[in-house]
Amino acid sequence: MGGEVWILGGSGRSGQAIAAELARRGVAPVLVGRNAERLAAAAARVDGARTVAAGSVEAMVDEIHRQEPAVVVNTVGPFTATAPPVTRACLAVGDYVDLANDVAAVTGVLGLHEAASAAGRCLVTGAGFGVTATESVVVHLCAGRPAPVRVRVDMVPSMDMAAGQVGEALAATLVEGIPGVEGGRRYGGRRYRDGRLAPAPIGGEPAHLVLPDGERVTTASVPLGELVAAQRASGAPDVVAASSEAPSSPLMRAVLPAATSLLASTRIRDFARRRLARVQVKARPRPRPHSWGHARLEWADGTVQEGWLRVGEAQEFTGTVPAEVVRRLLSGEGRPGAYTPAALFGPSLAEACGGTYLAATAPTAS
Repeated sequence: MGGEVWILGGSGRSGQAIAAELARRGVAPVLVGRNAERLAAAAARVDGARTVAAGSVEAMVDEIHRQEPAVVVNTVGPFTATAPPVTRACLAVGDYVDLANDVAAVTGVLGLHEAASAAGRCLVTGAGFGVTATESVVVHLCAGRPAPVRVRVDMVPSMDMAAGQVGEALAATLVEGIPGVEGGRRYGGRRYRDGRLAPAPIGGEPAHLVLPDGERVTTASVPLGELVAAQRASGAPDVVAASSEAPSSPLMRAVLPAATSLLASTRIRDFARRRLARVQVKARPRPRPHSWGHARLEWADGTVQEGWLRVGEAQEFTGTVPAEVVRRLLSGEGRPGAYTPAALFGPSLAEACGGTYLAATAPTAS
């Protein structure tokens, strides 16, 4: 393995987790970010790490062109803003990995497949918990079978929450990351119908799931990157993506369309982003021992397959997946083009990152 691995946003929680995992794999990362002091403090905790301070995404892109790292891992949101310039830079110098989990950003990176193939580069988007956990179950269940007609994926994360402000980067991701793609309103939900993105209510289609360990959770539809990953991995014309973090109460489902429509105003959107960035989050322990990815697939002959991927703390998995993807890219296991993680490396990737596949023991109740 050779060449430097850069982590954009290297002093953030995700960046530090990825750096630690890379170091465990014998790769000394380069931590890149705006704050030189925070970068230095983060690098001091990782064997062999060095830092590159860059005051903006544009400055990071300039440094990528100048120093030509082998792989760039992008953890800086909103990915709708950061992924386009960083991927363009990587097409000229090396491979790219990101943690994007919104429809617009994931679709944008996957749309560069032909350009990446022509340049001989590998672009991997969605290398975090949600996309990887759910897509991996789909790929696992689809093995050796024709395309199903219907797919539903559900992510059930479990992670601890540190006390502190939401912060500008996360606030921008939450406000600006709602998909601005085909198939509906700028700030509306999405699903696939007849193979195309179509409108869907955020928080709609609630399902009551019994986890393999017996706990019960409710999930509801939300326009996240796993929607795109599941459709591409399965080829199904009808796909829904849902999350246990989505608002599922009747009241919230009634209020959300009007609330999200207000975000069409630039002034309101900027106000919401600034206010959200200053929100103080209380520390919260992880709500359950494991995080789960779930998929239910139905074929034209009436066959139904349902399965789970069990992992540990969702944030830890989000650190492990990009590190394992990078290791495989450095080892020459990737191929030119743009992919989501399991589409590139198959269901074994999640197992290499500590995941375990389990068959469903109880049917989904809607």
